[in-house]
Amino acid sequence: MAIVSSHSADNGKNRKSKPNREPSPKANQAQQSLELVQANANPEEKIAEVARSPQDVSIRPQNLAEYIGQKDLKELLNISIAAAKSRSSVLDHLLLYGSAGLGKTSLALIMAQEMGVECKITSAPALERPRDVAGLLVNLQPGDILFIDEIHRLPNVTEEILYPAMEDFRLDITIGKGRSARIRSVNLNRFTLIGATTRIGALSSPLRDRFGFVQHLRFYEVDELAQIVLRSAQILGTPIDPAGAMAIAERARGTPRIANRLLRRVRDYAEVKANGSINATIAAAALELFNVDPRGLDWIDRKLLSIMIENFNGGPVGLDTMAAATGEDTQTIEEVYEPYLLQIGYLNRTPRGRVVTAAAYKHLGYPSQGEFKLEG
Repeated sequence: MAIVSSHSADNGKNRKSKPNREPSPKANQAQQSLELVQANANPEEKIAEVARSPQDVSIRPQNLAEYIGQKDLKELLNISIAAAKSRSSVLDHLLLYGSAGLGKTSLALIMAQEMGVECKITSAPALERPRDVAGLLVNLQPGDILFIDEIHRLPNVTEEILYPAMEDFRLDITIGKGRSARIRSVNLNRFTLIGATTRIGALSSPLRDRFGFVQHLRFYEVDELAQIVLRSAQILGTPIDPAGAMAIAERARGTPRIANRLLRRVRDYAEVKANGSINATIAAAALELFNVDPRGLDWIDRKLLSIMIENFNGGPVGLDTMAAATGEDTQTIEEVYEPYLLQIGYLNRTPRGRVVTAAAYKHLGYPSQGEFKLEG
């Protein structure tokens, strides 16, 4: 069955989990520090997507005016919403792509709020069979928004059902098999499909071309993240000064989800170790305890770079060699650790392998090797 969340009214349900073995303190600390700076939603945040407390709901911006960052995209959406309202029509289908944690779900909820309709949220892996997506489509009310996360993971048979639904607001159902098979068409209420993906290249061209808007969400600037931290702290009732917000924002990897996650951990530290108020000193001490350095690197990022410098003279190092030396699998290195190291200029990819840059040497306190000769 498809897992769907309706966001006109939140329905929370308690779930019981099976007891697990307690991990060692060292492994537990390492896992916590890793989860802090990863943009993908952790299990607690995934549950919050379906069953939010009132406090969790309020942290998300409720309208475009409260949404910080993505200025160009906001202007485009403002125009689209105003035009749709003036014509009393539905919004055009929208595809949002970009790294995890940049606010794709928040934008979908905001658009539903601005249009005064419901937003049904599901994810592509939950739509395993045609009847899963068919059930969603027939229950949509006029103007409703259907938000599909990780839309690049839709099964082919499910994706094909969306084609007539997106273009003609029609659901084609095949009844029977063989010679007796016939197709029955069901008219759907006009709706808006918002798809979110971190891998737009994995979408098929027929599906991608059916979206009226295809928009990219960029990483946030530090000052934008500082504004987000100040806003979230105000909602949470946590005293914080601009310097403390900036200290958190600088470590957030350009991602609001990480910024809010770090804020919660710093808040815990401030309430237990200090007077509950956050300043730059408190924020730095808290994040140092959680192994998050001033550039947002966790201990595994630093370990990866240190091994390359100490064992391989900074590179070039092949991906398989890096995996063997660090004990991580190649996919984890390539998809989890490398993107941010490449983004901030601490790692380079060359045809011969990965190379640590001079900036990484300086950040980690190693003697500079000088200029690298990168063979193309």
